Amino acid sequence: MIQRDVLSALILSLVMAGQLSAADWPQFLGPDRNGTSSETGLMDKFPQDGPEVVWRVSGGIGMSAVVIADGMALTCWNGRGKQLLSALDAKTGKPLWEAALADAYRNAMGDGPRATPTIQDGVVYTLTGEGVLCAVELKSGRLIWQVDAPEQFETEPSEYGMSSSPLVVGGQVVVHVGGKDTAVAAFDAKTGKPAWTAGRGPAGYASPALLVIDGSPQIVSLTGHAVIGIAPQTGKTVWSYPFKTDYACNTANPVGVNRDVFISAGENHGCALLTIRNQNGAESVAERWKSLGGGSVMRNEWQTSVVVDGYLYGFDNVGAAGPVTNLRCLKVATGEPVWQKSRFGKGNLVLADGKLWITTMDGELVLAKATPDGYQELGRSPLLGETRQTLSIADGLGYLRDNREVVCIKLK
Repeated sequence: MIQRDVLSALILSLVMAGQLSAADWPQFLGPDRNGTSSETGLMDKFPQDGPEVVWRVSGGIGMSAVVIADGMALTCWNGRGKQLLSALDAKTGKPLWEAALADAYRNAMGDGPRATPTIQDGVVYTLTGEGVLCAVELKSGRLIWQVDAPEQFETEPSEYGMSSSPLVVGGQVVVHVGGKDTAVAAFDAKTGKPAWTAGRGPAGYASPALLVIDGSPQIVSLTGHAVIGIAPQTGKTVWSYPFKTDYACNTANPVGVNRDVFISAGENHGCALLTIRNQNGAESVAERWKSLGGGSVMRNEWQTSVVVDGYLYGFDNVGAAGPVTNLRCLKVATGEPVWQKSRFGKGNLVLADGKLWITTMDGELVLAKATPDGYQELGRSPLLGETRQTLSIADGLGYLRDNREVVCIKLK
């Protein structure tokens, strides 16, 4: 008999048929959308002058991270008065093409598109700051279709910009839209026609994730007011849990922890680990543990935490979007704090080869050991100006951008 975890992995791989090479980073937070790379043999410390820069090219203003597939690196930014989807050669940084998707996006919380593109089956899917979902041919940059999602469902775009990075699953493209009965919506990947909607209330600022929950693949979405489990093909809501945050600022993605789901939000909101079980054909939600309010053990402002070997590593922001942010390690099964690097500062992190690859808002790349035995920094090097993006890892290289440049560095 196949072990349950192996079977779950098999189910997930079937749902994600068409997945790109393991050396790629084709979507927000990596191949499995959990901030984790399977690459090994990466450096354990930085050279004296920092990681070797392979290339550095000019870019534009925006919050989209870099995705990599088929030898191409793509991201979105404001440029020449437009929101541009830009494609570069992943090895050289040579510009390949640009696709103008909409007029330049302006917002008091920062200009430029927010969402990170998704590459699947030769097509790039991305969302503009106003919520226009676009499908673009990967090889040429030709626009295949676009849909103004807020207009389609008669909703208002999120105050700080639409930031849902598209999830492609089962021939459908899933994003957060917001509104009555349309918090989450799916569109046909080939035509852009609406397929289903789920949930209600504001879109929030997180992105949908595909997780295996109690042996079943589900789309799990943390919207502005709740986290919901959705059947991928039908859009049926199979479970929900209220998680209302001030200003609908649920921004960090839900994280799969074995068969549980970890959620966290800033604005002094807090976190919870939820257990979802199927009982007689109906899903039930129980709090394995929760930690809310000003004394919460983890308040992810916009950064998604990562889990490895039973421990969760993430950024705990103190106060309502305040300046103090600590880097913390928790025992994920209980929420028990293990260690804290106080006043580390705002940033992002991903996991690869047993190490945390941390990007700070000051544009530094910090390397630290992923261990419960205290914070162990292995290297620190300035790379760019102010950035909120994670490092994208593909084929032994790291990609990062700010509002002026994109840089590619050697990680081996």
